[in-house]
Amino acid sequence: MMQIGSFQLTDLLMKMYDNSAEAIFFFDSAGKVIAMNSAAELIIGAEVLNGMIAGDVKAICMSCKGYTSESELQTCLSCYLVSPQKDFSSFQVYLDTQGKGITPYTASYQTIDEENGIRVFMLRDLTKQYKTQETLNQKTMMKNVIKAQEDERKRLSRELHDSVAQEMLSSLVDLRVLKYMNVDSEVLKKIQQAEGSLMRLLDDIRHLSVELRPATLDDLGLEAAFRTHFKWIEKNYGLIVHFTAELEAKRYEGEIETVVYRICQESILNALKYAETDEVYVRLFERSGNLELSVYDKGAGFDKNKINPIGTGLGLYGMRERAELVNGQFVIQSSIGKGTSVRVEIPLRASEEGEDSK
Repeated sequence: MMQIGSFQLTDLLMKMYDNSAEAIFFFDSAGKVIAMNSAAELIIGAEVLNGMIAGDVKAICMSCKGYTSESELQTCLSCYLVSPQKDFSSFQVYLDTQGKGITPYTASYQTIDEENGIRVFMLRDLTKQYKTQETLNQKTMMKNVIKAQEDERKRLSRELHDSVAQEMLSSLVDLRVLKYMNVDSEVLKKIQQAEGSLMRLLDDIRHLSVELRPATLDDLGLEAAFRTHFKWIEKNYGLIVHFTAELEAKRYEGEIETVVYRICQESILNALKYAETDEVYVRLFERSGNLELSVYDKGAGFDKNKINPIGTGLGLYGMRERAELVNGQFVIQSSIGKGTSVRVEIPLRASEEGEDSK
């Protein structure tokens, strides 16, 4: 271990005291502030500072909004300044700071000179950590909400496909059997009408099942799910989707596959509704460790400077939010008369790629 002299140590401690971002206060045995560094002076208001300089032992109480105990978030009971017998080596305190309002700090209040009763009060701002934790909690909550939504969609999709659709098929078979029985023309006509209605309803149920959660996405992956979805779009709406896939891995992490599929689905839906075009171009590929999705059209476009461009408000927000949940980047470019381009880049980790990542 490196040894330094007492003079060097004193010099280092003085530099730390002067340059530290942590606020440092020194109190004497009577509770009077005898010194504070520049960081401490910056966080307290002029009235509190003047009170400390004047020797008011309760001046800091004008700034303090309480510390966190085992029973309360903010309390003044058994205050750290008047209860030195308690362990205040590490605790949380709230101060009404200059220019920043009420701010949470992690604090320590310890005796450093037993003989003279000198104690040091040190504060570190927790605002950045709180914001980081809040963002993490929001992302975690959103991930859980989306996962719950997708799980419920999957359940309903399977239920529609395996139960409702099968029952309707059985009913269709029964109707077709009736057509070959000895029935008069009026009854036969009604049977044919009922058969047509059931066929249309069955198609609607199958479509709803796929929209809720396509089985191909879970069973075969993104490329297969895209191709199935685009064929259905072309068949039912006449929108031609030019699809190109350049994938190194057959499967990706389930969350990534869901995000990419939903963003593409929303982009195609927006193009179908608002782009006034017959063609959309979709490219799915890997580049530089990222999975990238590109969806663009040469249609009507929209003005991005508008607060709520038609058909893109909630859809755009949802797509961006989903991309951020997997640390992806979402970029949209559009201008009136020049079409719209949606691009998503999602970083891949080696452990998440391949067949075993599902």
